[in-house]
Amino acid sequence: MSRDWKKLGLKMGLEVHQQLDTESKLFCPCPTELRDDNYDAEIKRILRPTQSELGQIDRAAYQESMQKQRFNYESYNTHTCLVETDDEPPHDLNKEALDISLTIASLLNMKVVDEFHTMRKQVIDGSNTSGFQRTGLLATDGYLDTPYGEVKIETLGLEEDAARRVDSEGPYTEFRLDRLGIPLAEITTDPSVHNPDAMQHVAYMIGQVLRSTKVKRGLGTIRQDVNISIAEGARVEIKGVQDLELMPEIVEREVTRQLKLIEIRNQLKERNAKVIDEIYDIDEVFKDTGSKILKSAKSIKAIILKGFDGLIGLEVQPGRRFGTELSGYAKKRGVHGLFHTDELPAYGISQEEVDKLKRYLKVEPEDAIIIVAEKPEVATSALKEVIRRSKMAFDGVVEETRKCLEDGNTEYMRPLATANRMYLETDIPLFQISKEHINKIANNLPELPDEKKVRIIKEYSLSEDLANQLVRTQEADMFEEILKQVKVESTPVASVLAYDLKELRRDNHNINNITFDKLVDMFKLLKDNKISKDALNKLLISISDNPSKNVEKLAEENNLTLLSEDDVQKIIENIVSENETMISERQMGAMGPLMGMSMKQLKGKADGSIVNKIVREEIQKRL
Repeated sequence: MSRDWKKLGLKMGLEVHQQLDTESKLFCPCPTELRDDNYDAEIKRILRPTQSELGQIDRAAYQESMQKQRFNYESYNTHTCLVETDDEPPHDLNKEALDISLTIASLLNMKVVDEFHTMRKQVIDGSNTSGFQRTGLLATDGYLDTPYGEVKIETLGLEEDAARRVDSEGPYTEFRLDRLGIPLAEITTDPSVHNPDAMQHVAYMIGQVLRSTKVKRGLGTIRQDVNISIAEGARVEIKGVQDLELMPEIVEREVTRQLKLIEIRNQLKERNAKVIDEIYDIDEVFKDTGSKILKSAKSIKAIILKGFDGLIGLEVQPGRRFGTELSGYAKKRGVHGLFHTDELPAYGISQEEVDKLKRYLKVEPEDAIIIVAEKPEVATSALKEVIRRSKMAFDGVVEETRKCLEDGNTEYMRPLATANRMYLETDIPLFQISKEHINKIANNLPELPDEKKVRIIKEYSLSEDLANQLVRTQEADMFEEILKQVKVESTPVASVLAYDLKELRRDNHNINNITFDKLVDMFKLLKDNKISKDALNKLLISISDNPSKNVEKLAEENNLTLLSEDDVQKIIENIVSENETMISERQMGAMGPLMGMSMKQLKGKADGSIVNKIVREEIQKRL
């Protein structure tokens, strides 16, 4: 679908959260690796919202508190400490994380602050044991030059990552504390992006900047949130946009949703629609129902939405209706979903029961009914949320934080946060950042990935695929360091780093044993014609399994060393002599069969190019 984005007044901004690859966490000495084995201890917490310095409670925190969740936190003796469990004050700011963030700031043309002030950002969804996240502003007023124009980088923050959610079943929501406290760079743009393709490109460019620095790679290490609004809509934050290829589709679907909500608003006003605040007990209506869901429910309750008939079932995103929007709010109060008259009869509920319900509640044909089947207190709480959300429909688009789904649709998470959730962190002193420190980093900036790829293709005659893989896997620097040590053909080195090591890791070999020095020793053997390119993979496996042994010794033990050219010459001469009849009959056509015979007998102990040369020469001697 082609849209006039300018006419719609589309405005978008991006937030990127990237884990930094530091030795320790932001405010404690614990390592930053994640663990998946059994945890050593656990603690349980209930979190509550607190008032800001002006006496206000953040609306997002308040709505989270209404879910009355209880949290269980899993910890390790080696990867967590009392800081993560909020039983000890934070330690000093991680200087390595600060320097990486300053590098990012310089690459984004930003102005660094004189003093780093750590703040507390209230978060009571369970992702922090303390009920707040420690964060600080590091730089402002940057920019990126894109093919779509200049995009302002408003802020760069340095903060601690949240705990990992591992389970939501049962009475407690389970979190793991190994991720809590990992340094996180937060980059935000201004809302100056007006095209979905432009937003995708901005995200790509920021990713390029980040990948040029010391950041973590892999699933979950980078999280992107897109803020979207249109002229008649409102700002909506979409969290968890992982796939850049999906970003234009996400924008398209959110714009569609906002336009549909505006359409619903207009129709409600035309109909003089109204939301009735009363919650009705309707157990009597369904006492003999054939619906398994209703029959097993502790109670069945309903509300009346006057003038909403036909609008609850209106599609707002592909496969999602306005009823889905209402259901998202209800689910935050502990129900699995709701029924509405736009979709009934269904789910075992008959047309006779629907008619009976309408008579019982004395509704008009243009009215809609929402039904919830749950425990009385849960059903009541859920329907109060539906009433609240239904009233918002008269405003059109609601400011919300929404979760990105795999198909590009979104679902409600919580209200958009306000400034009322920020506090000064009093347990951490201010950290001064000198001009000398900033200049030192600014004068030693890394090469951007795309620039590096173009350069190594030119300098080392690599294919674009190999160069791209080296840059993407962050092995380009090691590639160049190896070639500084060993004057060997570049392609085998690139192939080992880009592909072979990845395959070995996939096959559960410990590639950490394959150190830089081991790689240098291996490629020296290749340079000196002591091993062939075909032997590299087998030798890598042997190195990974025998880290204490000498590389050349391993090559000998595994019968991977090459014969001398004289020995190869003698073997091939014998083979050719035994097959002179074939040569006389086929002439150079005998090349293929004789190569096969030679390689089979040599068993990989000779380089293929040398074998080819000798076989060709021996045939030509006999023609």
